[in-house]
Amino acid sequence: MKAVFRELVVAAILLLIANVSAPGGDRAVVLRVGTASRLMLDQSFETVLVGDPHIVNVRTDDDRSVLVEPLNPGATNLVFIDARGIVIDNIRVSVCGAPAAGGCDAAASAGNSDQRFTPQPHGPDRARLG
Repeated sequence: MKAVFRELVVAAILLLIANVSAPGGDRAVVLRVGTASRLMLDQSFETVLVGDPHIVNVRTDDDRSVLVEPLNPGATNLVFIDARGIVIDNIRVSVCGAPAAGGCDAAASAGNSDQRFTPQPHGPDRARLG
């Protein structure tokens, strides 16, 4: 029980530090439920922390990209940590509902229009961050 509590405290501290010190703390991505996207970083990472795993599932492909699968509408953060234990990026992920439920248009009208995500010519499911 103490070990689990200790792990939760360490994760909470890392997330708090990430919000304060991450160089990419102002990055944001808006995704739609059911449409996975590949995020590519300029630096290699060793660990990615997902703030709320009920919102997105993240699969690591290599040390510079992840596949983000939106599961439910909501918002969460992805915190990327390098091999030295230093936070290298903190990306805010907002997930909109399915198109029949209002989709991303409903989220944008609710004040979620601050989108700093621009798809790059790597393909329709890829975006370069950094």
